[in-house]
Amino acid sequence: MNAQALVLTDNAANKVRQLRDSEGNDDLMLRVYVTGGGCSGFSYGFNFAESVNEDDAEFVNGDVKMLVDSLSYQYLVGSVVDYVEGLEGSRFIVQNPNATTTCGCGSSFSI
Repeated sequence: MNAQALVLTDNAANKVRQLRDSEGNDDLMLRVYVTGGGCSGFSYGFNFAESVNEDDAEFVNGDVKMLVDSLSYQYLVGSVVDYVEGLEGSRFIVQNPNATTTCGCGSSFSI
């Protein structure tokens, strides 16, 4: 898997760093995944992981790692993961060039 296929922005890396520091666990990594569901067919998910699975692709921004499993990877190739603060609140977002439609909140998509 191409390590440049996904990008974790500086804003997202900074937020992960803040959350990791607040948990007091430098081993935490951001996991980004795709699941079936949502109003457009697929949904993005985010959580923290302490270990890398065998089928994970790793993407690095400074001292922050982002993990993507092999199934989700195919839907996320070329994507940019960012952290934004706006009227909808603060959240991680995925700018996915593969998505043909997205819902209004941006948390689900179709290909």
